[in-house]
Amino acid sequence: MRTLVIARRELGSYFRTALGWVLAALFLLLSGLVFAASSLSPGEPASMREFFTVWWSLLVIVAPAISMRLLAEEQRTGTLEPLLTSPVAEVEVVAGKLLGAAGFLACCLAPTLSYVAVLAWLAGPDLGPIVAGYVGVMLLGTLYLSVGLLFSALTASQTLAFLATMFFLLLSEVGAQRAAAHLPAPLDAAALALSVNLRLGDFARGVVDSQHVVFFLAATAWFGGLTALVLRTRRWA
Repeated sequence: MRTLVIARRELGSYFRTALGWVLAALFLLLSGLVFAASSLSPGEPASMREFFTVWWSLLVIVAPAISMRLLAEEQRTGTLEPLLTSPVAEVEVVAGKLLGAAGFLACCLAPTLSYVAVLAWLAGPDLGPIVAGYVGVMLLGTLYLSVGLLFSALTASQTLAFLATMFFLLLSEVGAQRAAAHLPAPLDAAALALSVNLRLGDFARGVVDSQHVVFFLAATAWFGGLTALVLRTRRWA
């Protein structure tokens, strides 16, 4: 219950500040441009595959922009201490913040469902890959938000939290693929298993593999757990 209260408060805060509306506007502007350029090409099959592929890459920037304020702003304004001294567990704070940020991402995605309606009206596309694409965006976005939440807990600077999250996401993806190219078997397979881009390939084909879903959920929970540990050290410091 307390988690949901924090989530509602966090989600509402995005729409009470200019940052939230600017992010939503930019999200929709970029979405419209990407959709028009990739999904409405004459003679091409009706598909949103390129649309989702581009957005999986753009989340490296969008997710840090959404998550940078989650705990950094609380530290800057001095409201983190009262929150941690209240009868709320660290896990509840982390889960509430993450749910609120994921809810904002879902709100930004919701208007893009009109693109599905446009495609359905024009060409009647296969809805399986489209549904899988949206699932992939939300899973990847929530994972990236959990990483951003961790860095937001480590600094009171939103700018630093944004940059640290973005560079971490870029380096982790490039590092996993580079490491796999130089490691012997079976270590190369283990490194590739950490590559989110390779896992997203199945979503692009319309396949929602339970192994990939478990990976994204487990990784999100892991970063959330690290954030809870950071908050606990602050509570008892």
